Amino acid sequence: MIYHSYVFLMFFLPLLLLLNYMAFRNNIRRQNMLLLMASLFFYSWGEPRNVFIMLLCIGINWSYGYLCLTLDSQADRQTAFGGMNPAKLRKAAFVMTIIMDLGLLAFYKYTAFAISNMNRLLSADFSIPSLVLPAGISFFTFQALSYTIDVYRRTVPPQRKFSQIVLYISLFPQLMEGPIIRYGTIADELEDRRFNGDDFSSGISRFITGLGKKVLIANVMAQAADFAFDKAPGSLSVSAAWIGAAAYGLQIYFDFSGYSDMAIGLGKLFGFHFPENFNYPYMARSISEFWRRWHISLTTWFRDYVYIPMGGSRVNSKKRLILNLFAVWALTGLWHGASWTFVGWGMLFFILITLEKITGFGKWIARLPVISNLYMLTGVLLGWVLFRSSGEQHAIKYFMAMFGLNGNPLIGTDTYWLTAEYAFTWIIGVIGCLPIVKALNTKRFAGHVGITFVRWMILALITLLSIAAISGSDYNPFIYSNF
Repeated sequence: MIYHSYVFLMFFLPLLLLLNYMAFRNNIRRQNMLLLMASLFFYSWGEPRNVFIMLLCIGINWSYGYLCLTLDSQADRQTAFGGMNPAKLRKAAFVMTIIMDLGLLAFYKYTAFAISNMNRLLSADFSIPSLVLPAGISFFTFQALSYTIDVYRRTVPPQRKFSQIVLYISLFPQLMEGPIIRYGTIADELEDRRFNGDDFSSGISRFITGLGKKVLIANVMAQAADFAFDKAPGSLSVSAAWIGAAAYGLQIYFDFSGYSDMAIGLGKLFGFHFPENFNYPYMARSISEFWRRWHISLTTWFRDYVYIPMGGSRVNSKKRLILNLFAVWALTGLWHGASWTFVGWGMLFFILITLEKITGFGKWIARLPVISNLYMLTGVLLGWVLFRSSGEQHAIKYFMAMFGLNGNPLIGTDTYWLTAEYAFTWIIGVIGCLPIVKALNTKRFAGHVGITFVRWMILALITLLSIAAISGSDYNPFIYSNF
């Protein structure tokens, strides 16, 4: 099920809100059970068998936490379970849990990729199994991993109730595309939540904003991006190739940040407060800053669970720093997809961020407002070409088109079509990348009656336009739901 569908908007969400606020308003246990059943139903919509894969992942990590509870209760003893030292057993079980988590993710996401590359390398003909990638597997696996790691580090207590861990990981507002929520962030709200009018109003507003981003901007920009990327790169003019990359940059931003807005808004409607996942990334002045603003929950996940444990930036040699950055960005690329284009995408950012850190270029160029932003946008757009391309050869040919290496003209009829046909969406999209709404939400304007009235009128218009667009559009899932 997807948020921008009639089933969700007209039936699933209204019924769920009605039951949550009317039938189970003062009973947190029943509210949790309602959300748990609704989340499993939401995820199973269209592909019921994927629920069992997710539940297997959850069960593995809950079992580790339950084992830790048992071992902690025996802390005064020297041995446990067949004479093994509790500390050693805890560590061994932790390693086994991590291996099973990553093994489950690797099996479904990377088996075909590994076998196809083995066939190419060895000139072999091993059969490639047709595995269906469970939607959102990268997201729920990383949430499960964060729970297990935090329990192992003793930064969060293990959860005894299996249903609570299932609810934490499967909670439908953030299940498919995040934000990647840490257990400690919502642990208290799983046990006790308070609902108020401000949260409800803010949640509705945030959800509508995200819906508009997805339906009215991302879906329209997708048409422009598809035109450029589905065309033979050699036939694109230089300007059209860059415009196509920019269109995809807007598409993926409004698609993914739109989902995050809807997730955060839905969370508030049910009493949960999720962290922000985007902070106007296209306003960044370096590649490093861009990644502090884009997909924040993933960036901080890799920082806290990979980069810092390896030593982070506080290492004694540049070689070790480069190794740490390489490991993070190689994993980041692979996390996004089993393809060499995703690996290349990760390596591009590894190179740029490494150069910024080692040379100090990132801090230097950040002092030059316009130039620094153009530098950041150029690097990011080159990355989006790798992200969007259908394969390595397509990406190379598209890069050649961007720099006129195909003998293609600077400007063509495709340039005029891409700009004129989508002129209004381009304007709205660029404005949407600026922190204008953030400025209007400050204390200076938040209580202004006129601004509040105009704001709700705009939200009502966005709702009507979005519903109209949904009724006339084809099925269009979120980009990151494929990860």
